[in-house]
Amino acid sequence: MIREFSLSNDKVMMNFTKKYCNNFEDILESNGFKNVLTHYLNKKIERKDNIFKYFLRGIENLDEFISSLIKIIELLTIFDRQEVVDMKIKYAHILEDKYKFDALIEDFYSYWIKLERYTILTQNSVSEGIIKLGFVSANTRFTNLIMELYRKVKNSVTAKEPLVYRQLKSGNNASIVLNNYSWDFKNYEIVKDIKFMDTISLETPFISYPKKNTRSGSFEEIFENPLLNCEIESENWFCYPAKVGELLAFIYFHRDFMANGIALSNLFEMAHRDEYIGVKPDIVYLYGAEDITIDKNKEHKTVFYDDKDNEILVGLVTYSKEVDYFGYLKKMTLTLHNISMIKRGYLPIHGAMVSITLKDGTSSNIVIVGDSGAGKSESLEAFRSLGEEYISDMTIIFDDMGVLKIAHDGVYGYGTEIGAFVRLDDLDQGYAFKEIDRSIFMNPDKTNARLVMPVSNYRDIIMGNKVDLFLYANNYEKAENGTIKLYSKNQLQDVIKVFRDGNRFAKGTTHEKGLVSSYFANPFGPMQKKDETDILLDKYFKKMFEFDVKIGEIKTCLGIDGMEKDGPKNAALNLFDMIKNKPN
Repeated sequence: MIREFSLSNDKVMMNFTKKYCNNFEDILESNGFKNVLTHYLNKKIERKDNIFKYFLRGIENLDEFISSLIKIIELLTIFDRQEVVDMKIKYAHILEDKYKFDALIEDFYSYWIKLERYTILTQNSVSEGIIKLGFVSANTRFTNLIMELYRKVKNSVTAKEPLVYRQLKSGNNASIVLNNYSWDFKNYEIVKDIKFMDTISLETPFISYPKKNTRSGSFEEIFENPLLNCEIESENWFCYPAKVGELLAFIYFHRDFMANGIALSNLFEMAHRDEYIGVKPDIVYLYGAEDITIDKNKEHKTVFYDDKDNEILVGLVTYSKEVDYFGYLKKMTLTLHNISMIKRGYLPIHGAMVSITLKDGTSSNIVIVGDSGAGKSESLEAFRSLGEEYISDMTIIFDDMGVLKIAHDGVYGYGTEIGAFVRLDDLDQGYAFKEIDRSIFMNPDKTNARLVMPVSNYRDIIMGNKVDLFLYANNYEKAENGTIKLYSKNQLQDVIKVFRDGNRFAKGTTHEKGLVSSYFANPFGPMQKKDETDILLDKYFKKMFEFDVKIGEIKTCLGIDGMEKDGPKNAALNLFDMIKNKPN
């Protein structure tokens, strides 16, 4: 059972199933309030700032002081400051300078606001839905109660009503309804008691500060189930049941990576309980487990395993501050998806696909292939920013990872994600703020700041769209003779080589910089399964030429100094011209 309240690594978990506060007294007498106040005061003692100098210097019994301070705050919800001073209770003298005490309340409230705060409700069974009826309103009442307590105490101290009310998100950043669904397979007993996320309510914009801003290394295949060497405490874990394209993934994560886990809701469609109860997952991924075979202070694992007996692909990223980055959660999941697709004879694509209809009625489905920083997302962003003038409708099928399948009348593209994980610098100026009400921001004050935002609905990404134009994002060559170079079917091996080599100028968004290459621009599945992917490349490129798909390169110029914005824009304009001139 998840505890009533816990605070670690600046993350607060409040279990509303075990404790819900209805009034000021409930809050002030709760273990949670005392826990937060204790953490706050210990930080003041460590820092030795002005709060420490006035209130804490010379205090020998901190627990006694905390109990008295809570009593003083409780009295201030009923009486004014002077009345509490006159009661002569222990430590009441700290109220004598109302400005300093007001500063203490303000500083403590700011500390609370800066914590990551999550509220949790647990259903007793997966079929019980009544608990969710008051889910949103309960969180709203809790938020209002915290704000009212803060304002009441400040007013009692200063005897002034505020003239400006700032409606801060003082309750929680996200709320989660959990259910107790348990599935049991041999060698997967370690996860059977972990609760599943059933519903998530986000207070957007959701801003988190993970410890890392880039991902490094690669995902290595191993040949023994890595879960057999893992240890976990179930109450510190959650499962996000995700629909990754057509696959079902059980993504388990440690509470210390809660912000990254919550961000999954903006990236992958959450599976409804009817879609996973009694259903074997295609993917099982543990993010943040302890591996007893390694020293977690010195190393971490990023590995996957093909459990052929159970037909489950298993991923493991072990606990380390080095992996506190959403890219590890996203890319391992997509690696497992892509390997599953390769096994089924489908071709996974690292790139972007968009279905465009121009105002004159001309339409086209375009795939742009490229590894991180090649310009695929930037070209889509250029499309979006130019859309007012040219585009009637634009649907993003995938923004990072998709898959191609051969049908009787063409090659079709399918997506994996409903959202996008993008660099703030790659978005048109101001666009991130236009989408602020839907987005999850990560380290917005740092280099390589990211956001996760929904861009498509699940139906659009899985319905399948026939590919008309298939381009490789060349970000390192100047576009001296136009941005688009097409190949003919008698150049089959030449064009396959371009895509297979996967050259690009890396911008440093992962661990790479300069001119680098990655197999088929996709280190997430195809690189680990090169022999199988080579066969698929020959098959799919031949088929695309047979179906008259235009295949070539698009020079985004993203890696050329000074062309970071104009390069993708020029490429987008050339694409518009190509679509307009498309034969009916």
